[in-house]
Amino acid sequence: MRARQVRPNDEVVQDLILLHPPSVFDFRTRDQFRGPIAEVIPSTDQFDMYPLGLTSIAAYLAANSYRVQIVNLGRRMVADSAYDPVAHLRRLRARVFGISLHWLPHAQGALAVARLLKELHPGSLVLFGGLSASYYHQELASEPAVDFVLRGDSTEEPVRQLLAALREHRPLETVQNLTWKRPDGSVVTNELTYVPQSLDAFDLPAYIHMVRSVVTRGHLADSLPYQGWWRRPLTVLLSSRGCVLDCAVCGGSQSAYAAICRRRTPAYRSPERLIKDLRAIRSFSRSPVFIVHDVRMGGAARADRFLELLARERVPNELVFELFWPAGRDFFQAIAGSVKRWSLQLTLDSQDERVRVLTGKFGCANERIEDTIAFAIEHGCRNIDVFFTVGLPGQTFDSALGIADYCEHLMDRFGGDQRLRLFAAPIAPFLDPGSRAFEDPSLGYRSLARSLADHEAALLEPDWTRTLTYESDAMTRDEIVEATYAVTERINDLNLRHGLCSLATHDAVARGLREARSTVASRKPPPQDAAWMAAKDEMNWPGSEGIRPTFRLAWILFLGLFEDLRRTANRIVGRYDTRVAR
Repeated sequence: MRARQVRPNDEVVQDLILLHPPSVFDFRTRDQFRGPIAEVIPSTDQFDMYPLGLTSIAAYLAANSYRVQIVNLGRRMVADSAYDPVAHLRRLRARVFGISLHWLPHAQGALAVARLLKELHPGSLVLFGGLSASYYHQELASEPAVDFVLRGDSTEEPVRQLLAALREHRPLETVQNLTWKRPDGSVVTNELTYVPQSLDAFDLPAYIHMVRSVVTRGHLADSLPYQGWWRRPLTVLLSSRGCVLDCAVCGGSQSAYAAICRRRTPAYRSPERLIKDLRAIRSFSRSPVFIVHDVRMGGAARADRFLELLARERVPNELVFELFWPAGRDFFQAIAGSVKRWSLQLTLDSQDERVRVLTGKFGCANERIEDTIAFAIEHGCRNIDVFFTVGLPGQTFDSALGIADYCEHLMDRFGGDQRLRLFAAPIAPFLDPGSRAFEDPSLGYRSLARSLADHEAALLEPDWTRTLTYESDAMTRDEIVEATYAVTERINDLNLRHGLCSLATHDAVARGLREARSTVASRKPPPQDAAWMAAKDEMNWPGSEGIRPTFRLAWILFLGLFEDLRRTANRIVGRYDTRVAR
């Protein structure tokens, strides 16, 4: 079948506008207690940090002479209570509107935006993408407001194929990874064949494209990755897509990627490209850079090569390394020799070794983990963030409470070292579709939501205790909630005892916890300013700095502006040639 023609007019400016919605579209008028669902990530409880893939898609399309823009609708709604998202969407003009549904907590907001776009722009087409969209692609395609779903973890090239098919009126059957509808409403699922084995072909993340579009096109308010990014620009190096681990509760695990994206093994970014990405970040920021995934995941040779190249760069930024398994002195000596400032993140999940075996990460004795922490401190690590989780497979209420006992043990063992920071949060609000916890009943979970519509409805519940869509053989929903409060309360007291927080911060968190417990009992939302967990502010690394203009950035922006002019000229010539040919 040939692509449906979207009649262009003088107002159509963009070939594609990529939209990142809030979690709940009308959150500003709802009385909802969202709880701790976003306490250990940089963004707010509306998950206003958009996926990194939006930047690489935008940069890839721009390099292929397509007009593309990113609009972080969620961030704008969080940042400004007077901002009118409907009026903004009405002003936008595009052939295709792309909506990110990478994380399932956007189920309600994404669908609400899609339905609104169909009312405001009936002549435009609506495209979905992301891991959650890929999982639910058939259900999404049955939505009247949805025209296309692109499946997989790397849709840069399939998006280009789709836009080319629409522009040139070619058959949609040629577009890889595409789920689409015929005019009679029947759903067609093209084969998922585009699964690149390397990430070196893309700018990922495409920070320079993002900054350049802000400077040259004035899209600052729309393009910021999350609220507060311009002041504290947390940036990342994306080491791979896919994972070697098969953690039970992770939608980005090995088995989840295999089922959703047909990816059997991770696609890696080469050490050389990672260094190039780091140079791009250095051109505009001196803030910390988080390296996604353990650098050892692709093998010792790849890790050694990256650290060797890193040592030559003399990077002023602090680098934050993620660990998936214990490390010895040699590894930390190599890190300390490659970068001046560095920190660690360990998602330990549980102090219970039996639970960790079921979960699939750090399946070792606690002594090895504590040795890892000691070796890191010995070699000059600036901060070590250790994350624990409530709601794991096989985790009982008492086992969850034991997280606080183990946190106390760690603080005592390391003498209340200010560099050791401990956090706890529940699996919330949902189990990840595609994860073993969601798919395998033998892990003991009872899922209260299976379809996309189920999750959309759950997001409209008045408080997070009813938004939770799972319980386990070992804990009910109420026990998961109470365990979260109890562990947070103990960690808050430990932080005060060891001088890791001020008395004012401790008392604010304690007050917030009392109000949160009252919310569960009364079903009434607490005050909007209730600071019931301290993790959000504590997670900011010391020394974070805002965007800093540099000569290198100015040169990159100049080259980018020149490249934009060249592409515009090529686009005009191409359209003229097409008209002549016709």
